[in-house]
Amino acid sequence: AASVGQLALAHAWGTSFRRYDRVVGQVLLTAHDISRRSHHANAQRTLDRLRSLGAVAVVNENDAVATNEIRFGDNDRLAALVAHLAGAEALVLLSDIDGLYDGDPRKATAGQPARFIPEVAGPEDLAGVIAGSGGSLGTGGMASKLASARLAADGGVPVLLAAAADADAALRDASVGTAFAPSGERLSARRFWLRHAAETHGRLVLDDGAVAAVGRRRSLLAAGIVAVTGVFSAGDVVELVDQRGELCARGVAGF
Repeated sequence: AASVGQLALAHAWGTSFRRYDRVVGQVLLTAHDISRRSHHANAQRTLDRLRSLGAVAVVNENDAVATNEIRFGDNDRLAALVAHLAGAEALVLLSDIDGLYDGDPRKATAGQPARFIPEVAGPEDLAGVIAGSGGSLGTGGMASKLASARLAADGGVPVLLAAAADADAALRDASVGTAFAPSGERLSARRFWLRHAAETHGRLVLDDGAVAAVGRRRSLLAAGIVAVTGVFSAGDVVELVDQRGELCARGVAGF
């Protein structure tokens, strides 16, 4: 179904953009294309080249070959990853709800209305927010969009969450929906890949001194490693955790 549907979808996009004399290129990705550094760089170059040629890249998950083990999970997460991959100036996530509320506005009552949140500048603006999962007709839902918006914002990409019916206003003056401010400077492609996209192959358990050193972005010495789990080679990404199992960093193994 996905294999047949991809052709129909690409044709629909091409027909629609032809009204504006724009060429459309389809880019199908799997989670491996983002999690592996060489594939990640190739995808980045492809999107850059399409843009330089004036083509509109329509990105989707390659459902025809993806399995449960190598799926992004939903298009919201894929959009957040691709927004950083492509160096986008902003990410617009469209929904059937006009923005973020602290509860489901469709289930709110007169005595307990859902509060609309126009702007998210940091985690404190999300205190008390309850986001639901997707329904029976799709994955994602508001929980997915919220997680993806925070992922993109963490990488330095501003996000606007709005209703699909308000897409025109969202793309013009962003006067609708909920705006998520980027947190700090935009991460480099490598650091964003390490933090959010890379597939990890092992785990290093560190003592307290090594955790403190890594937190100050100092080199990790072998003496600070308490235990090693998993199988990895030089160049693989590993997780660094403290002795309670709390993740404190990710890095590329040198050995």
